Amino acid sequence: MISAPPPVASSGPHPAPAASDTARPKIEAIDLSAWYGTTHVLRNVSLSVPANTVLAIIGPSGCGKSTFVRCLNRMHELVPGARQSGQLRIDGEDLLSRKVDPVDLRRRVGMVFQRPNPFPTLSIFDNVIAGFKLNGIRGDHAAVVEKSLRRAALWDEVKDRLHASALSLSGGQQQRLCIARALAIEPEVLLMDEPASALDPIATAKIEELIHELKQVLTVVIVTHNMQQAARASDRTAFFYMGELIEHGDTEQIFTNPREPRTEDYVTGKFG
Repeated sequence: MISAPPPVASSGPHPAPAASDTARPKIEAIDLSAWYGTTHVLRNVSLSVPANTVLAIIGPSGCGKSTFVRCLNRMHELVPGARQSGQLRIDGEDLLSRKVDPVDLRRRVGMVFQRPNPFPTLSIFDNVIAGFKLNGIRGDHAAVVEKSLRRAALWDEVKDRLHASALSLSGGQQQRLCIARALAIEPEVLLMDEPASALDPIATAKIEELIHELKQVLTVVIVTHNMQQAARASDRTAFFYMGELIEHGDTEQIFTNPREPRTEDYVTGKFG
C-alpha cells in the first residue's frame, strides 16, 4: 500500500495543522455553505485533502455528504435555486471564481455516481471516449480506451468485445466502465458518490482495490454509508451530521479514537 503524505488538519474548530504539515493540500474547503432554495444543507464546512490520498465522507442520510461532493465540481449549482458560499480550492485556485469555467473544472474533477450510468446506446469503446467526442478532442482513441480500461481493471474482461453494448456488462463491470470513462480525460481528482452501494461483495472488493491503485496518480473523495468500506479504502475520514462537519482526521483515529461523542456514536452504530 502506498504511504499517504502527512495529513493536513482541517480549519475551523478542528486542531491546527502540525508544523510538519507544510504541503499545500490538493483540495481545500473554507467555510463552505450550500443551500437548495431556502434549505441550508451545508454549514461552514472547512477541511482539506492532501494529494494522492483517499478521503471517505461518512454520515447518516441527508447530512450533506453528496452535496459537499457535488460542490467540488460545481454540479451543485446545476440544481435550480441552489447556491453556495465560502471558498473551494484545488491547488490553491478558487473554484468558485467567475474566472473558472465549470466545464473545464469537471474535466479536472471527475465524478462517478451511485448507480452505473453507461450511455446505453453506445458500445464499451465509445463509452470510454465519450468525453473526447463530445469535446471534439482528436487523438489515438484506441490507446486511450486501452489505457483507461486497464486503469479501471476492466481491460482483460472486455478487450475482445469492445464494440459490444455497454449494457451487456454486469453491474460491477458497468461501474468500472464509468470509472474508465471518467479516467479517460485524465482528471486530477475523482469523486465517487456511493460507487459500490448497488454492487455485490465481489464487485465491491474490485472497486476498493481500484481506489487503492488510483490514489497513486490522483486524489479520491468517496461518499459511503458502509463503515467497513470507509475503514478499508480511505486514508482520512470526515464525519458529517445535519449539514455540519463534526470531525475530520486519519481514518484509524476516527474509527478507534474519535474525539467527538457524536462521531463515536455513529461509527459504533448507535445511530445511522
